Amino acid sequence: MSHRPSSGLAAVSTALLAMSRHLEVRDVLKTIVASARELLDAEYAALGVPDDHGGFAQFVVDGVSDEQWKAIGPLPRQHGILAAMLHEEKPERLADVREDPRFGGWPSAHPDMSDFLGVPVRDGDETIAALFLANKRCPRPHGGCGFTEEDEQLLTILAQHAAIALTNARLYERSRELTIVEERSRLAHELHDAVSQKLFSLRLTAQAAAALIDRDPARAKDELQQVAALAAEATEELRAAVVELRPAALDEDGLVATLRTQIQVLDRAHSARVSFDSSGVRALPAAQEEALLRVAQEALHNALRHSGGERVDVTLARRGQGAVLSVTDDGTGFEPRAVRRAGRHLGLVSMRDRASGVGGRLRVRSAPGRGTTIEMEVPGG
Repeated sequence: MSHRPSSGLAAVSTALLAMSRHLEVRDVLKTIVASARELLDAEYAALGVPDDHGGFAQFVVDGVSDEQWKAIGPLPRQHGILAAMLHEEKPERLADVREDPRFGGWPSAHPDMSDFLGVPVRDGDETIAALFLANKRCPRPHGGCGFTEEDEQLLTILAQHAAIALTNARLYERSRELTIVEERSRLAHELHDAVSQKLFSLRLTAQAAAALIDRDPARAKDELQQVAALAAEATEELRAAVVELRPAALDEDGLVATLRTQIQVLDRAHSARVSFDSSGVRALPAAQEEALLRVAQEALHNALRHSGGERVDVTLARRGQGAVLSVTDDGTGFEPRAVRRAGRHLGLVSMRDRASGVGGRLRVRSAPGRGTTIEMEVPGG
């Protein structure tokens, strides 16, 4: 049996902080449901995000085991009490949901529920979800306490903040999708410009070699050597682009393994030596791992294409509950005070946005002739 914390304010504060900590929509939904169930001391909690076809695009439960959930079957439709919360846009507090005339029953594997409390989650004039609880736990052995008006007020407050957290998470995911599209567009342009130029030069040089092969074999040999060099450069460009375009296997392999694999490919594809070292890094929230990977890719792109250095060292180390990424080259460097010009050229604005978007920070250390270090730190989860 769980008990509500002695300080209601502290419990609400903990729940709100937990909701605001996540950026992935699915993580936000799960946190909202778990926070509501714990805060109001209920046996079951659920949150449904409606679709436009009478069903639910997402439906998250807490208090039901994975086996139970699979046995229950398909997601519920928008009917009965759920429909009332979504379409009538008002809280529903019932002593026994089974006695309500709108109750339509539930699948055989569904847990038995009696007292019920539900509220709509609204963003302005739009109902974006329905949050509901069932079976309030009671200190008395035989129960019968049910949800109170105070519980309804508390869940309504939680739903208001849930709307903010869910809207922010959706905006973050849309922004990330746009960023991915922009990155792919940038890579497509770079690939076209770089490889097309190399292939055009390759074609002209091969034609020159063919014209010289009978009358000046020595010059033809020089031209063919140039053909080989241009072909190697075009291959490097293609390999680098493939690495950046390939979806990161973060979910399957984790950040460390994904970074190691990509850096090994870059090391083979470029003349500069590219190394990777990691120590003590724990699994981080998905959004932080993706941000670290993208910043590492951007910093590596800068170092290999623009710095002119012979070596790039990448390290990922644990720092407190989080991690710190460092990408260091021995190239030409730049004057950090020339932020506007350097920022545009090296994508520093994008990297700073990625870092701040997951609660982290980015540092840049550089000087003309002394290389560059890009460092990103995240707090963990």
